[in-house]
Amino acid sequence: MTRRGIHTLPNNGFSTEWLTPPEIVKALGKFDLDPCAHPDQFYRTASFMVSPPADGLAHAWSGRVWLNPPYGAGIVYWMQRIAEHGNGIALVPARTEVQSWFWPFIWDAADAVLFLKGRLFFRKPDGSRSGNAGHGSVLVAYGTPNVAALAKSRINGRMFLLR
Repeated sequence: MTRRGIHTLPNNGFSTEWLTPPEIVKALGKFDLDPCAHPDQFYRTASFMVSPPADGLAHAWSGRVWLNPPYGAGIVYWMQRIAEHGNGIALVPARTEVQSWFWPFIWDAADAVLFLKGRLFFRKPDGSRSGNAGHGSVLVAYGTPNVAALAKSRINGRMFLLR
């Protein structure tokens, strides 16, 4: 029996290298920090990029942050950090029901969200297409300048102001 649908194996476990399509980051403007960069990434997401083995959570955050965190149990720590920082945009799964991180750090803390139309096709570090993550995605803005960046980005989706 072949498994089909959003929970199939091709998008679960073969790789943790899911880089944001560069056109998304470009549409949002310049960022000062990306604490979750890949060490062999094919393009720059921010002026300063932290990648393993360095720990982006332990690093000092300043300026405008771009965040595409690891999509696992640890996402809660990344979302708490950007919510506390208050200046940046995060790309996360559209898991609106999740009480551990979506509710406290997005619904209750963010200034705006942009739910992307369709599914994103992520990239591998060499720039080739990685596939989609098997779920919808949302861009989350913290701070008025980042709300404005979402609004003028022309990224296909539906934006909602939360504050």
